[in-house]
Amino acid sequence: MTKSSNVMLPDEVVMSKIYLIRGSKVMLDMDLAELYGVETKVLKQAVRRNIERFPEDFMFELTMEELKSLRSQIVTSNRGGIRYLPMAFTEQGLAMLSSVLRGRQAILLNIKIVRIFVKLREMLLTNKDILQKLRDFEMSLSNHDDKIRLIFEYLKQLEKSRIEEQEFRERKPIGFR
Repeated sequence: MTKSSNVMLPDEVVMSKIYLIRGSKVMLDMDLAELYGVETKVLKQAVRRNIERFPEDFMFELTMEELKSLRSQIVTSNRGGIRYLPMAFTEQGLAMLSSVLRGRQAILLNIKIVRIFVKLREMLLTNKDILQKLRDFEMSLSNHDDKIRLIFEYLKQLEKSRIEEQEFRERKPIGFR
């Protein structure tokens, strides 16, 4: 993939590289390096040269247990042999990367990534509001409204299957292409 094509990536490609680790949505150094079109070690070196810009809530290194768990979640190999534990960047850490990584490409890609994080947060809040309204309505039903309760149960199952389907589609393909 060329550097100039990275900013044109569909949002879904970037979203598939966002993981939930330690309760935070993060992107890993190896995925970011791929998106930026640089080697992972180059990205890590730039961060380490400017480590004071990356407090623990901006960037942290995964533990060996987190790495093993992540590998089982994304069903990949060890990506060619990782010598160092991956760095995980939160939304704030990603924004800080634009000050560390130079060039127009890095800035444009960072803007895209931050916008995707904002979009994810907005989607989560919207879904949370809708689910809360459904719960409130469900609680207001009288005991004899079993048929309506059944409809709500079907809606919950539908939402659960939609989420599972989306997670399945977001998995990275493995094997030969």
